[in-house]
Amino acid sequence: MLKYFYDNDLIRLCEKIPETWQEAIEFSCQTLIEKGLITQQYVAEIITCVQKYGPYIVIVPGVAMPHSSQDSEGVLGTAISFTKMPQDVVFEEGNEDKNARLFFTLAAKNSDEHVENISKLSEMLMTDGLIEALSAVETMADYRQVMTRFNV
Repeated sequence: MLKYFYDNDLIRLCEKIPETWQEAIEFSCQTLIEKGLITQQYVAEIITCVQKYGPYIVIVPGVAMPHSSQDSEGVLGTAISFTKMPQDVVFEEGNEDKNARLFFTLAAKNSDEHVENISKLSEMLMTDGLIEALSAVETMADYRQVMTRFNV
């Protein structure tokens, strides 16, 4: 899966520190917007869902999986992008378990693809040491080293 992000140019290593979690979500969606896979409408839907339901997108400490409904008109294709923030993004004050630095943004045109993407991503993230290694990435050379080391 790390190779998928690399081969499809779906990686963004943010240098700018987002001022809010909303801005972090916008940053994390930028690659998919540039690729024509989602629209700004989908970004707004993700932000609205987090405002309504809380930080459900932070799936484990340090990792967020921004997504909304696969039925969204703002989803034009299926993909997952990877964005690494330069520092933790706070989704819930006082709850460090709801901070995230790694963002895996999902877009899927149907529920089967959505479930498959979540499954593949979850399996990859269970690899011992991978979250820590990705959190330390600062350059594409670092990313390539992690990709070679973990081969997931």
